[in-house]
Amino acid sequence: MRRKIYRVVLPPKEREELGKMTRKGKARAREILRAHILLKADEGPQGERKEDPQIARELKALRTVAATRERYVAGGLPRALHDAPRSGQPPRLSPHGQAKLEAIARSAPPGGRVRWTLGLLRDQLVALKVVEHIGKETVRAALKKGGLSLGNRSRGASRR
Repeated sequence: MRRKIYRVVLPPKEREELGKMTRKGKARAREILRAHILLKADEGPQGERKEDPQIARELKALRTVAATRERYVAGGLPRALHDAPRSGQPPRLSPHGQAKLEAIARSAPPGGRVRWTLGLLRDQLVALKVVEHIGKETVRAALKKGGLSLGNRSRGASRR
């Protein structure tokens, strides 16, 4: 059998904290799973000292066991339990762009049109250089976020 590179030895305080977390069930499911993994992998005096394959079978978590053990050794309990923040996609429209879109949607449509369409709003945002490019779906989502709808006359940008 392979020798473990990352050995988990929990101090009593962390062991108690993890025990409370697993009993109460108030944390995220992913964090509770990781707490169970650490408790089962603990090689301290009160630890269960189970091997990774056995923990993985019991908790139905394959790669998570080794990764959690590694994260605990590398960065302690908070690093093992919680995910690092993710950068994500920055929003296409700034708050200024959002306000500009809502103002355009509430204004009179261009000549020869009865109402604004998503395509017209998109083209207008690009023409005013609010954004370089934007999709119709992004415009729709931004309108929805602002409480506007092109199709619903009662709450939308359309005139009655």
